[in-house]
Amino acid sequence: MKRHVRWLKPLPLRPRDTVQVVAPASSFDPPGFDVGLAVLRERYNPVHRPDIFASHRYLAGDDTRRGEELARALLDREARAIFCARGGYGAARLLPDLPLADAAPSAFCGFSDLTSVHGALQALGRVTIHAPVLTQLGKQPPEVHEYLFRLLESPEAPPPLTGSDTYVPGMAEGTLVGGNLSVLTRLIGTPYMPPLDGAVLLLEDVTERPYRLDRMWTHLRLAGVFSRVRGIVLGDFTSCEERNADYTSADVLRELARDVGLPCAAGFPIGHGALNYPVALGTQVRLEADAARLTFLEGAVRA
Repeated sequence: MKRHVRWLKPLPLRPRDTVQVVAPASSFDPPGFDVGLAVLRERYNPVHRPDIFASHRYLAGDDTRRGEELARALLDREARAIFCARGGYGAARLLPDLPLADAAPSAFCGFSDLTSVHGALQALGRVTIHAPVLTQLGKQPPEVHEYLFRLLESPEAPPPLTGSDTYVPGMAEGTLVGGNLSVLTRLIGTPYMPPLDGAVLLLEDVTERPYRLDRMWTHLRLAGVFSRVRGIVLGDFTSCEERNADYTSADVLRELARDVGLPCAAGFPIGHGALNYPVALGTQVRLEADAARLTFLEGAVRA
């Protein structure tokens, strides 16, 4: 049965607004985090818990620490946004105990492993921001920073983004959903899968060999995902090549996309590459695959 979602946008940010910084996934090195934090400080007032640098095996502290931190940030009505320190792994472990339905109208920002939180919030009709984490933000050029600030502060639609290749021609309009391919497949069969009917699906990934991309794509196909969405936007698939192979990850993805037959364009500057432009999941977009252009039909925040 189709779900009809009434999407709730976050409140717009203003310069010097307080924003929460959290680490719900993997641990990280402070130097890269500090560079990203400095970018935020130029515009907003970022705050974080003193134990954000905690480490437990491959996680930024145990589930209790990370869960309490993210839960408090979600409920904080004084902060206008939540920025994540790093992706990696671990956010999905927290989903059952998070106060998602009671979350404040703040902008949740992150990508990669944070796709699980995006999906959970989108399942409740929340618009979220697929955007650089702090350990990546400091490596992004000023134009990405400005695009992010504009997206968070203006109710107007942001400028379109352009990809590099057309895999399947055609046009599709719908709600933008998705994120990291490997994490999205883990949401299948859970209550945290975003609404798919009539959507435009965004996919990106990193360090996944071509056969693994094929396996995860096939999982989406077998689960009926491609029979529900209208188009596919492919961002960066970074470091996804098979050594000494006579084919590329792009060759594999192009063949998979053509088998599905939905309008599909690739090479958008979204994901783990040198450019990671933020996009608002849960907003209406138009994909013109022939021109490899993604046009945003509305802004990310409330007017």
